[in-house]
Amino acid sequence: MVEQSKDVSRLAWRKSTWSDENDCVEAARCEASVLVRDSRNVLGGVLEVSVPQWRDLLRSLRGA
Repeated sequence: MVEQSKDVSRLAWRKSTWSDENDCVEAARCEASVLVRDSRNVLGGVLEVSVPQWRDLLRSLRGA
């Protein structure tokens, strides 16, 4: 999880093209990591993963 002291409100959040009205995921690049959150609960928790971890996740989801 992301430190509470990090200000994530000014980041350029991108919503997943696979999201629908009920299941929404957003991601933002922050320094050497990628942040992931639930777009319906932007004040909730934010998961932080490294860029290589993010690439591995996307690759596995695409089946490559």
